[in-house]
Amino acid sequence: MSAVIEMPQREAAGLIAAEVHRYSAAEIRERVNQVQEVMRAVMKPDVHYGKIPGTPKPTLYKPGAEVLCVAFRIAPSYVVEDLSTDTVARFRVTCIGTHQVSGIVLGSGMGECSSGEEKYKWRGAVCTQEFDATPETMRRLKFYKNGGKATQVRTEAADLANTVLKMACKRAHIAMTLAITAASDMFTQDIEDLPEELRTHDAGEPASAQQQATLPEPPAELLKAAKDAATSGLEEYQKFFAGTGPQNRKALAAHHETLKAAAIAADQKRTIEAEPAKTESAAIPPELEPLLADLNALADEGIEAFNNAWARLSKATQEKLAPYHGALMALAAAKGGAQ
Repeated sequence: MSAVIEMPQREAAGLIAAEVHRYSAAEIRERVNQVQEVMRAVMKPDVHYGKIPGTPKPTLYKPGAEVLCVAFRIAPSYVVEDLSTDTVARFRVTCIGTHQVSGIVLGSGMGECSSGEEKYKWRGAVCTQEFDATPETMRRLKFYKNGGKATQVRTEAADLANTVLKMACKRAHIAMTLAITAASDMFTQDIEDLPEELRTHDAGEPASAQQQATLPEPPAELLKAAKDAATSGLEEYQKFFAGTGPQNRKALAAHHETLKAAAIAADQKRTIEAEPAKTESAAIPPELEPLLADLNALADEGIEAFNNAWARLSKATQEKLAPYHGALMALAAAKGGAQ
């Protein structure tokens, strides 16, 4: 007895080709066109992706990876490998992308994060007394390009474990999205996580001094206004940078990280001057701990995500969290994203 078996139709330019083992050139072109269409119609610069100075391609942010996964019906799942020690929180994560309709595994991406990374390893000292009381091996002076400096002490690995885990998941998620959608020719990833001096101009190649020198120098008046805003602290500088317009932001790109560092140093200096007798930070009220943990995770996504979350809080809640706002803003600024 014979029966007719109806084979499932292939999704046009989709990620599943059930009856064959390779895509045609037309299907590959169509998939690339779909990614480009999503980028034009849905994604916003500095929210879903952003251009890092000195790099040829935009960097894909986590919100952008989520949009692409929705567009192609990719469901992410995570396999976490805990590599932590007593002094370092470290996680290696594999993100697996599965087609939501068929259940077929499409691919995977890997990401890793550690509290030993530069941006997690140190925090600003609360006051001079804390810095002096910290063992020499657990403290340092941080010097900035503008000649400023700040006192820093080592962080506690346990305090950063959740943040480090979320960052490893984010990196794995973006890697998986780029691999499955074949969008690596349009985006790079994780460049915003690197210090400015370690960022690459192209895959695996450091930006040369000549390439860095091609960035235009901003007008003297604009640079002076930016420096004046930075002396008032990070929040004032962020307001200045956001309100100065696209052309001025582009002109200030080469100085942006230095100006942010100067603003953070100015905040730290005022804290030390205002509270010279303070020996340790105040204990966090138990009822605020869950909310602060959520805000810390959002700050890990950058300024845009943190500002949106902060704006949704009630005025009374914002007043309660005011002592922690500066530190969260500094964390969000260090992560990059929209300003």
